Amino acid sequence: MSKPRITIVGLGFIGGSIGLALHQAKAEFEIVGHDRERAAASQARKIGAVDKTDWNLVSACEGADLIVLAIPVGGIKDTLAAVGAYLKPGCLITDTASIKAPVVEWAEEILPKEVNFVGGDPIVGDAGTSGGIDEARADLFCGAIYCLTPAPGAAPDAVRLASDFVYLLGAQPYFLDPLEHDGLVAGVDHLPFVLSTALLGVLTESATWREMCRLAGGAFENATRFVSADPATYRDVCLVNGENIARCIDACSGKLGELKELILAGDAEELERVFEEALVARQRWLRAREEGNWEGQSPEMPSMTSHMGQLFGLGRLGRRKKQD
Repeated sequence: MSKPRITIVGLGFIGGSIGLALHQAKAEFEIVGHDRERAAASQARKIGAVDKTDWNLVSACEGADLIVLAIPVGGIKDTLAAVGAYLKPGCLITDTASIKAPVVEWAEEILPKEVNFVGGDPIVGDAGTSGGIDEARADLFCGAIYCLTPAPGAAPDAVRLASDFVYLLGAQPYFLDPLEHDGLVAGVDHLPFVLSTALLGVLTESATWREMCRLAGGAFENATRFVSADPATYRDVCLVNGENIARCIDACSGKLGELKELILAGDAEELERVFEEALVARQRWLRAREEGNWEGQSPEMPSMTSHMGQLFGLGRLGRRKKQD
């Protein structure tokens, strides 16, 4: 009897780290990788993130029990359309994009009803400099929150399998409504790169940048850090989550206006209070993240007794509970 197969589409930082984490778990399944960049696929094989690679997308996904789309949100819809007709009944597909509502809609619209979709978004540290396969690591997800947003038609057993997959990576599943997820990440994930872009634009286009750049140190570097080197990633996020991001920009603009007035007024007492509150809030967040204590919130959903055990029988669980 052949081993259950997991296919990872996209062998960059996240996809490579998923492969390494699965191998570290020493579970009995085969991991197949696919990436349009042959160099990335070759490196994923070399470091042991996948057992083998397949250059053909359909061939890589055909017969898989679990498929992870570790690709930018802009490529997910076309990928679902390309492989949907060739998927194994009962197959579970998940993704790792930071946008969920449109992705879940695409899955419901495109995939056969015998195929299950549960959206995913791992909340991990940044990818360093390139975000490529070379920076992948097996412990990336250890203790991390991993958001899951099941499609309405996903079978309950498929949702539990997604939860088990997250546990196997070392992360904690956190179930959210797709729309709620997108509203929340607009502030903590998307607004930061918009602000970095604005800061870089204001300063690098300044007539004094030639002199100013010599004085730019750690503060400027930290404030302008990007987690991906691909500008299309940020473009696509803005296109699919624009309304939520725009609301965050408005709120930030209002706060900047308040700070501007305090600075111009020379209100030392109020300025100190504002900065003190910001420092305390950041330390509180850092401490909660380190301890995994989110004010009593439990991100977990009861898991199956045998992690990934349903991978062997998910195809026999019947069709998704989705109306034609």
